[in-house]
Amino acid sequence: MKDINEFFSSITEPEHRTKVEELFKWTMDHYPQLNVVIKWNQPMFTDHETFIIAYSTTKKHISIAPETVTIATFKDEIEKTGYQHTDNIIKITWAEPIDYTFLKKIIDYNIEEKAHYTKFWRE
Repeated sequence: MKDINEFFSSITEPEHRTKVEELFKWTMDHYPQLNVVIKWNQPMFTDHETFIIAYSTTKKHISIAPETVTIATFKDEIEKTGYQHTDNIIKITWAEPIDYTFLKKIIDYNIEEKAHYTKFWRE
């Protein structure tokens, strides 16, 4: 995968593609300082070349990957949203609405916590 348009094109279900495009647009509108990069065949948002959040898709859901530390920090809030999660990702089924207020909290947390990081991932 070379760019974000190729990622969008890979989503064959029109309603799913629209939902993901809206997610990316919301993120770019609210965080214009973040850069979209493709790494490991997945679009990611970075700040000063440091990972902030990644989005990917499966047949059943959108995966939100903010790093394990962030998931652990927000575990109770994730569970209150009703979203399923693992240690690595938050799963938003195609039928579930995206809770942008919650998403803003985790993105803000990563930006603030990683403001002085010089590496891509947390150590």
